[in-house]
Order: sequence, then structure tokens, then C-alpha cells
Amino acid sequence: MLDDLDRALIHALHVDGRAPFSRIAEVLGVSAQTVARRYRRLRAEAGLRVVGLADPHRAGRTQWLVRLTATARSAQDVAEALVRRPDTSWVKLTSGGTEITAVIHAPAEDTSPGPLLLRDVPRTGGITAVSAHCLLHTYLGGPTNWRRSAQALDEQQQTALAYPEPVEGVRQPGPQDAELLAALERDGRAGQGELARATGWSATTVARRLAELRAAGALFFDVEVDAGLFGVRTRALLWLSVRPADQEKVAQALAGHDELAFVAATTGRTNLVAQALCRDPADLHRYLTRRLGSLREIDALETSPVLRTLKAASPAMAPPRGRGGRRAG
Repeated sequence: MLDDLDRALIHALHVDGRAPFSRIAEVLGVSAQTVARRYRRLRAEAGLRVVGLADPHRAGRTQWLVRLTATARSAQDVAEALVRRPDTSWVKLTSGGTEITAVIHAPAEDTSPGPLLLRDVPRTGGITAVSAHCLLHTYLGGPTNWRRSAQALDEQQQTALAYPEPVEGVRQPGPQDAELLAALERDGRAGQGELARATGWSATTVARRLAELRAAGALFFDVEVDAGLFGVRTRALLWLSVRPADQEKVAQALAGHDELAFVAATTGRTNLVAQALCRDPADLHRYLTRRLGSLREIDALETSPVLRTLKAASPAMAPPRGRGGRRAG
């Protein structure tokens, strides 16, 4: 399990994923060497990873949440094929290992992920059902972190670390930013020298463009870490049907639940999806029957247990890690 300094460091990275170790150390009251050493250990043992991600709406992308049902023999192969694709994130094995869910990132003009989905997926008769749900609006997730992984710092410490709030009217991502964004998807804390080599720009140009994208809210930094270290042993995707007139009210209520790490509005037979992170099955049952049960506007609920998360927030694959940390979510 994590100690207080580990939790404080993870929370600090949630506040600003690129904050220098020296600034984090000053806020936490330890040395920069201690912060750097803890960061390296958490990367090796807890799967800690900071990734830089383009805001999909500002970058002109559409996100599709795809559910595939497959036979037990083919599910793992299909999931691994989705993991290898550069346009996917959050690839999960769910529902006893016979269902795969994944987010597919597509250009905004694509009205269906069908051609994208079929490319690179193994040609097999093992896929028995496919459904695609366009993510219309994210209420929790993306730049907003899971609260239970960010409860270590007080308001004064968070203010000292906070990056300035985004402003409107700043240039948005374009084709010229592709190499920069790809490098940040691999490692959101990559140094300016490394980013300069990846882009062919000068370090000064890298610094200026990073500042522009962050100021526009077009680039944010997510933190991937094993949720099990926060006591999570049971994960589930929740597919909810809510009357359209009540959807906003219910979604905002769900976004305030500490048990949830993700809430979004979607197309399809269900119109809200959420991810629950709970201590154990009994904890999930209490959440479903008491907190969700109190929301009378919910007409129907489907619960899909998450067995494994094979790929997390970044479309780019993480480099090999040391001693077997698991991904969060």
C-alpha cells in the first residue's frame, strides 16, 4: 500500500503532471532527490505514469466507446489486437472475460467507427456482437481525476502547485503538433530536450508550444496508477438508461460520487456510462443499491464487472515496466 508521501506525490501530479520535482518537493517539505526517488519507484512498482493528452473536442476528434462480445477462446486475442492499435485507449476485459470494451479515437468527421473497428482486429468468427456508443459529453474523467487518488494535499498545497486555468482564444492543435502530442502520450514528463528531438524543434519552440496548448485547455495531463493501491479490488462499468429530461441532473449527481472515476453521456440504448471503483463486491452492492438506488430517475442499469485493464488513458503504449505494476481503472 501507499504511504503518505506516495499519496501526496500522486496528488501533486494530478494537480500538475509536469510540475518540476523541485517545486513538488518544496510544497511537500522534502528534498527533490526524495521526490525523484519515490517517482521512479512508483513507476516501477505501481505502474505510475503521467501522460499528456489532447482534449478530443479541441483537437477535432470523436470518441467512441465500443463493446465487443466474443467467445472465451478469442476474447483475449481480440483485446490484444485493440491494445496494439494507436487509436485506442481504455481497453478492458469485462463480464467474465467474454466482453471487451475500448475507446476508439476517430476524426470528428467520421460518423461511425465501423471501418476503424474492423481494421487490425483479427479475422475470426469469435466476435458475436458489436455495439458502438459515441461519447457525447464527459462529466467526470479526462482532466478531472478520481477523487480517492487525490485526497492528500490541502487547498494551500494544491494552489501552490496549480497550473494557470485555461483561457479561450488560443491557437488549437494542428498537424504540426502531431509529433509533440505523440511524445507526450508516451511520457507526459518528457524533458524539453527529448521533446525537441522528437519534434525537430528547438527547446524554446517546444516550451512556447506547450504553454500555448496548455493555456488553451487543448492539452491536459492524466495520471495512471494502480487503483488497487488505494484499496480498490472491484471495478465495474455501469450502463444506465435515464429519461432525456433527467439526464443532466443524474449525470451531475454521479459526477459527485467518490466511487466513480468516469461519467459520460453516450448514444445507444443506454445514455449514460460510468466506471465504479470499489473495495470489494459488497462495497459495489452498497453503492448500487443505496447511492444509485436513491436516484429515481434511473430507469435501467446494467453492470459489467471489469476483470482487467489492458490499456489505460494514453493511446500510446507504455514502455516495459519493472516489477509488474498494474494499471488503474
